[in-house]
Amino acid sequence: MTPVVKIENLVKRYKEIIALDHFGLEINEGEIFGLLGPNGSGKTTTINCLLSLLEYDKGTIELFGKQMKPNSYDIKKNIGVIMQNVAVFDALTVRENIDYFCGLYISDKALKKQYVDEAIRFVGLEDFEKFYPKKLSGGLLRRLNIACGIAHKPKLIILDEPTVAVDPQSRNKILEGILELNKNGATIIYTSHYMEEVEQLCTRICIMDKGKSIATGTKEQLKKMIKNTETIEIEAADISESALEELKALPHAYEVSYNGEKLLIRFSGGKHNLIRTLEYLKENEIVFGRVYSELPTLNDVFLEITGKALRDNG
Repeated sequence: MTPVVKIENLVKRYKEIIALDHFGLEINEGEIFGLLGPNGSGKTTTINCLLSLLEYDKGTIELFGKQMKPNSYDIKKNIGVIMQNVAVFDALTVRENIDYFCGLYISDKALKKQYVDEAIRFVGLEDFEKFYPKKLSGGLLRRLNIACGIAHKPKLIILDEPTVAVDPQSRNKILEGILELNKNGATIIYTSHYMEEVEQLCTRICIMDKGKSIATGTKEQLKKMIKNTETIEIEAADISESALEELKALPHAYEVSYNGEKLLIRFSGGKHNLIRTLEYLKENEIVFGRVYSELPTLNDVFLEITGKALRDNG
């Protein structure tokens, strides 16, 4: 199968800064592919190079099996782009905005009207067709932005932080729409800082940092790359230093902490960590309250792989 997106050995420099350092990526047809990374990791640069909006120093980019160039209009008509910053015309109504962007790709008037009608229904803006953007809430504005990007029915859709600063109802509507677009045949590149969304939506994920791909796989594969496999948190009012040392000696335990109220134990491997921990507490007559056992999340993977230090915006 020919990948929808194939990036090889991509290098992009800004003077002394290397934004992309021999970056590579393949995305197959029908995937919802998560592109993650801290601020400044190279995600936006990758997307801009992918769209031929930015010249790069080295490497190749192929979309749908063809080399992507600035004048590759036959390829670009099959791409829909919804960037983080809403890009619509304030002087046009909801319908007029969608009609304009759809018209960039669809010249047949009857077909264009059909596509615009379908896009309006798809994002649930039927009651707002005659509204101007400044009259829309943040969530409705995001949905208009999405409608403008997908009205021409592209085969590849790039969604950059589509749910930033929207209410829960609009977020749910957007996420449902993304799944529906994928079900209807679109391949999707999805970037977000909301790890739970990525975990919910994406079939595969690439974590970028410092212009490189540092981990790629399904969420299950990524979770196997980190040390932590289970975190147990227990409410307990009195645990002695000797008990903490013995808990540290439990099979597969690699980190134990206690703040006087909560006991936290991290494990790497093992199938019966919770049972062993509770048995120890009972045998030593240690009184405890609520018990929580958590498997690693995509957020845990992201933080362990990229580090927990704050990053500058960019």
